[in-house]
Amino acid sequence: MKTSMSNHLKRSRRAVASLVLAGAAFMNACTPGLAADSKRDPHSYGNPDQIRVTNVDLDLEVDFERKAILGSAVLTVAREAGCPVDAKLVLDTRALEIASVEWAPTVGGPFKGVKFELGKADPILGAPLAIDVPSDAGAVRVTYKTTPGATALQWLDPVQTAGGENPFLFTQSQAIHARSWIPVQDSPGVRLTYTASIRVPKGLTAVMSADHLPAGDVPEVFRFAMPQPIPAYLIALGVGDLAFRQLGPRTGVYAEPSLVDRAAFEFADTETMVKVAEDRYGPYRWGRYDLLVLPPSFPYGGMENPKLTFATPTILAGDRSLVSLVAHELAHSWSGNLVTNATWRDFWLNEGFTTYIEGRIIEDVFGADRARMDDVLGLAKLKAEVKELKPADQILHIDLAGRDPDEGVTGIPYEKGALFLKTLEETFGREKFDAFIKGYFDKFAFRSLTTAEFRDHLEKTLLASDPKLAESIDVDGWIEKPGLDEKYTVPTSPRLAAVDRAVKGYVDGSMPLARIETADWSTQEWLGFLRGLPRDLSPEKMADLDAAFKLTDRGNSEIAAEWLQMAIRAKYKPADAKLEAFLAVVGRRKYLMPLYSELKKTPEGLARARAIYAKARRGYHPIAVESVDKLIGRPES
Repeated sequence: MKTSMSNHLKRSRRAVASLVLAGAAFMNACTPGLAADSKRDPHSYGNPDQIRVTNVDLDLEVDFERKAILGSAVLTVAREAGCPVDAKLVLDTRALEIASVEWAPTVGGPFKGVKFELGKADPILGAPLAIDVPSDAGAVRVTYKTTPGATALQWLDPVQTAGGENPFLFTQSQAIHARSWIPVQDSPGVRLTYTASIRVPKGLTAVMSADHLPAGDVPEVFRFAMPQPIPAYLIALGVGDLAFRQLGPRTGVYAEPSLVDRAAFEFADTETMVKVAEDRYGPYRWGRYDLLVLPPSFPYGGMENPKLTFATPTILAGDRSLVSLVAHELAHSWSGNLVTNATWRDFWLNEGFTTYIEGRIIEDVFGADRARMDDVLGLAKLKAEVKELKPADQILHIDLAGRDPDEGVTGIPYEKGALFLKTLEETFGREKFDAFIKGYFDKFAFRSLTTAEFRDHLEKTLLASDPKLAESIDVDGWIEKPGLDEKYTVPTSPRLAAVDRAVKGYVDGSMPLARIETADWSTQEWLGFLRGLPRDLSPEKMADLDAAFKLTDRGNSEIAAEWLQMAIRAKYKPADAKLEAFLAVVGRRKYLMPLYSELKKTPEGLARARAIYAKARRGYHPIAVESVDKLIGRPES
């Protein structure tokens, strides 16, 4: 491997040298230093306050037979002022096999061996890699390979893909999973550029969250460069049998050939979304915006990898009713990718802003009615979730020390964060609030920010613009306290209000199912209807609903997941086969966790959940596996 890739590595480095230098200059200009709190990131062993990684050049081979990524990472390093001469470079790793570590004065070499130590592994953080770099080291090369413990990677056999003939690999690096396939300072407070040469089996295509570079003389090697500084959790790779469709001048979609036309239809409004977001929040600064539709085992709805959003196929509803997910991931191009949470405690800065901007994009593209329905449903789910969460987990600025940051992925940073921002908007007016957000993105572009820094900026700008209005906003209550501040406007939707009347009429007997007009209902209206029904429906009532609306046979994943939860509660046997088939294929945590949780509520349901999971577990991503293992237990081998 090392020999076969070395010549290609030399060629690729020459080709991307100018981009690496440009990226380093970009970083020096846009990231003058780490946010103060990021130096104490409890989820990273890295020491960027002493020696900081500024670029990583990946030279990797994707080996499907061994289910391993192997090769090298050349890290450009910079010593901070006042750094002790004997300071070691400390990187984050998880389940990596380190073959060798070398250093050089520059990325061009010559490289020499150096002493290193791989520390004891922690179940959450992985293991630190401490390297004795000389004081004049400008680059470090780590040769390594991944192992089955790589929590970022999912290797799919052909049978698990839409085409059924070729394997598939994808990564999910957020929150702290990048370290399981790249030795790096894996903290959102550390921004770096990257380049990559990826060798894949013949006939497969590699895509990354970066610019595609011109092909070289080896067709199986794909080259990439990301000149803008990003945190490691946004480095992403997908490999499979992929086709591409252009959506607009700078937008497009990758998917397996059998899915790509469906995806292109579903995402037809993507270019329009980019334009309306730019009009409100400033230029799109990443070049292209493409999407990659992954197999259904992807554990999330979407992942905002810059230049290339990863998306679940469960949003391919056929009527564009679920593309709010695209609006959400696109919004991350400003909130999250451009201005990033400095630690995972500040996660709400990513997701609260993004959920708010998602709503504004949906309103501009699809109208206020559609946006208000999302607001109503989002608030209802938030209120329900608050009742289930411990007080400490209801706080936006959540304390995650000693915990896996994936545990912070609840509705709180998303919906509560967005509700706080909507309250600011309603208090100060849209015009002033839009100017505030645009200025926020301009001021902190390509920076990682703490909650304290955000609060300081908020107080000096928006709140200071009208001290009387500012007195009505309890910023500390919103950010640092559990529950919901009651001083917010409750959203309303005429369309969902009509659905509520239909539910009431059905329950009190004044409106038979045959009289409920559902032909023009959107996904949001169906969700409003199903969630509004009594939770104690009998199997007979479920059968009536199923006969009227064919709910068990619905292909829309949002509607199916909601109906299947109802079926579990009601012990509605005709939906059993659909439930098992759904859980066998779909690995999205948004669906898995509620369904398995509902099954878990009774002894017989728990037994059934474990039986289903024992068969389905192999097809889930490691992130989903960890979550379900904790919920219902790991199946016996």
